[in-house]
Amino acid sequence: MELPVKSPDSGGRKYPYRLETRDLSYKLSTKFEDYFRCDFCGGNEGRAAAKFILKGVNCEARPGQVTAIAGPSGAGKTTLLDILAGKIPPCEVSSGEVLVNGKPIDVKVFRRVSGYVTQDDTLFPLLTVEETLMYSALLRLPGGRKEAGSRVKELMKELGLEHVAGSRIREGSNNGISGGERRRVSIGVDLVHDPAVILIDEPTSGLDSASALHAVTLLKSMAVNQGKTIVLTIHQPGFRILELFDRIVLLSNGFVVHNGGLNLLEERLKFADHRIPRHVNVLEFAIDVIETLPVPNPGTLSNINREDRKITTPIRFERKLLVYPNSRFDEVLILGQRFCSNIFRTKQLFATRVIQALVAGFILGTIYFNVGNDKGKIALQTQTGFFAFTLTFLLSSTTEGLPIFLQERRILMRETSRGAYRVSSYVLSNTIVFLPFLLMIGILFTSPVYWLVGLRKDTIDGFLYFSLVVWMVLLMANSFVACFSALVPNFIMGNSVIAGLMGSFFLFSGYFIAKDKIPSYWVFMHYLSLFKYPFECFMINEYGGEQGERKCIEIENGECRLYGSSFLRQQDLKDSQKWTNVGVMLGFIVGYRVLGLVILWFRCYKARN
Repeated sequence: MELPVKSPDSGGRKYPYRLETRDLSYKLSTKFEDYFRCDFCGGNEGRAAAKFILKGVNCEARPGQVTAIAGPSGAGKTTLLDILAGKIPPCEVSSGEVLVNGKPIDVKVFRRVSGYVTQDDTLFPLLTVEETLMYSALLRLPGGRKEAGSRVKELMKELGLEHVAGSRIREGSNNGISGGERRRVSIGVDLVHDPAVILIDEPTSGLDSASALHAVTLLKSMAVNQGKTIVLTIHQPGFRILELFDRIVLLSNGFVVHNGGLNLLEERLKFADHRIPRHVNVLEFAIDVIETLPVPNPGTLSNINREDRKITTPIRFERKLLVYPNSRFDEVLILGQRFCSNIFRTKQLFATRVIQALVAGFILGTIYFNVGNDKGKIALQTQTGFFAFTLTFLLSSTTEGLPIFLQERRILMRETSRGAYRVSSYVLSNTIVFLPFLLMIGILFTSPVYWLVGLRKDTIDGFLYFSLVVWMVLLMANSFVACFSALVPNFIMGNSVIAGLMGSFFLFSGYFIAKDKIPSYWVFMHYLSLFKYPFECFMINEYGGEQGERKCIEIENGECRLYGSSFLRQQDLKDSQKWTNVGVMLGFIVGYRVLGLVILWFRCYKARN
């Protein structure tokens, strides 16, 4: 297969980047150390006891060449690639260093000029192939929608994805794409901004021989025609793919056994008295006999052509790359559009929530039908029980958003680590999109239940205030789940933590245990309860104001024994708390969003630099 004569236009800017490792060693920390040191560093999960994965690695990757990191399983291929990409931060490297153009790597800058494609495909399953690449292009390219659209069309043609442009990513569906096509989409996502350095973990994984050859040929053409530095890991490539590699870094148990061209590897095998069988390629045979090959002197492996050291890009000029491609407003707009596409296509989140709100409103309204007009102690208990159950239902019904937030977090960390957009833009767009969605859910629930139960009917103000409080409750719960989804490592722990805290909020709200009966050392939980403030708002809305002075809720011997205003005084509630509590709920919404922002920022930036 011939290489393309002409490559995609790179916009006239291309600087050569040469990567080098010197005496690089890396070991896995214990689980205890990993949890406290690098839980937010984005390193490998589930680490075992301390064990060296890389040992004194010296290698290089030059511009205009394809460098393949090969070796048997467990040799350290992906770990070395993670270190080169900055996914494993320098603080975790045991010894040695990574150099870019002869200077210590600046991870934050390097991520802007590189594209890193992991072995697992982290994509939104409900977006189409074209939409996935388009959103990536909009976030990574500064030229606007026209330039992004042109780049996406060109990239889909190069990757052979034109015939599935309108198909969704998801797996196991008639409208989904194959595993090989999904792999090519993952590659395209990190090539869409035309990076100067491309690092790919197993680019041929899940591809047939023809597709694998096409993918590697495309990478080779980018290296030759555009001067890109391309580093990839591979297990056992075929003959035709192997011929496209300029340099091979062969690893064995963390050591570099070979660092150089294919011809040199063949000579090394012959020098070790190995005869390569027919129909077996050099690299495949080398991996089979790798245990018998001697580890060269590190000084030999690190012997670098002095002329290559002239490849240097001024650090001051590189700092310009730290500017984000889009303004904050454009980031929020693009991310908001992507959020909307995902929400409206997620039946479990959209259709189910809509039906749930309507059905729950009608059922709850028929169960408590007209209790708002009843009088007496039992009726009063029933009404307050209705308020309590309503809040329990509303606060508990938002936890299904946890897996969605966790999935988005993986994509967020990958995109923000490459400088696509700001974490604050993600949080802001997420909040803005959920505002009207949760307002709709709140109105669908409130409209039937309010009038069926027979709550305050003197003016429309009572219904509007009740609807406002329901909306605030949904926003509080959503913000609470979003915050803890940024903190917890997985769904199981997140579900347990959220359920436990919600139960505590119900317990310390003042409904089950009066405030004066709560031990002093637990009173702070009363004020942190998401249940307390909306419950008081419901009570004040129903029994407060001028209507509360006239509303009789208990009659004895034909005379009113208790008015609504008197009942509120017994509960130590005042009319002024009606809007104060709304302000507190707004504070919870903002507070949890800000806390979630801080946690996400810490995950994506602080501990990864």
